[in-house]
Amino acid sequence: MTSNALISLKNIKTHFPYKKTLTGKAVSWIKAVDGVTLNFFAGECLGLVGESGCGKSTLGRSVLRLVPVKSGSITFDGEEIQDLNDHELRRFRPRMQMVFQDPRSSLNPKMTVLQILKEALFIRQELPKNEYLESAVQLMNMVDLRPEYLFRYPHEFSGGQQQRICIARALATEPEFLVFDEATSALDVSVQAQIINLMDALQKKLQLTYLFISHDLSIMEHICHRIAVMYAGQITEIQDAKALFRSPQHPYTKALRDAVPIADPTRNYDLASLKGEVPSLLNPPEGCRFHPRCEMATELCKHEPPKMENLKSGNWVRCHHHDKMK
Repeated sequence: MTSNALISLKNIKTHFPYKKTLTGKAVSWIKAVDGVTLNFFAGECLGLVGESGCGKSTLGRSVLRLVPVKSGSITFDGEEIQDLNDHELRRFRPRMQMVFQDPRSSLNPKMTVLQILKEALFIRQELPKNEYLESAVQLMNMVDLRPEYLFRYPHEFSGGQQQRICIARALATEPEFLVFDEATSALDVSVQAQIINLMDALQKKLQLTYLFISHDLSIMEHICHRIAVMYAGQITEIQDAKALFRSPQHPYTKALRDAVPIADPTRNYDLASLKGEVPSLLNPPEGCRFHPRCEMATELCKHEPPKMENLKSGNWVRCHHHDKMK
């Protein structure tokens, strides 16, 4: 992993209109992503974790410009892309791809695997007809699927095989950056391990940069270099994956870590649980957004929003009392 930032986000805000006047003017907004600053370094796997409804998937789509960004800056390989129109974005599309949560719904049931891959290969470059099949076979080999499967339809495959096809389609454009949006959550545990091992092998072989979105911290510990924790539209902590499990600096991160079950029959303990629910992104709490659920909250937390602080170790945390964390 190099230290060069392939993608930089600066104060990204992605808000969706909730109520409009009769003239169509928005009067209230859902603040799905509300001021996120984040770097994706070339060759790394950055994990993005948080409870359902915290804005993880919207942030992933914002990076790829699949949803309109209200404000902020997105820099891809030194070029700002947040204000580009659809036509101008076309030259960046092959370099940034996404693998979605449900492979069954993201594959066209009326197309064979070969047709699905040819559609993606055509975006990369217009190949001679005899080279499409050869390239498709290479992609199938890359994701450990048999070449004869090219002539089958998506419904003829298991969930794990369908997700491999989705990964092959994403790789067809020779991307540099891949977003995996809960790409393993719909799969059996044993199949999850196979897909994660495949992702790891492909990243090392092709020098890819990953954004891995999940609610499962236990998976991230094994495949991610760094982990960003998201809560109510904001990043609350960014740490090296190993350090985050060893010594989380935010009470929300600690609660997520302590809620991960450990397969050790000799240990007798109760899993931690968070009180309350993720706040509404329509009207997030004043001050620290986590304070209604935080046992460490003080009057300062209720009224003063904490800023992201760079710790000595180079990690970041958004908490007034992170120095009191054990």
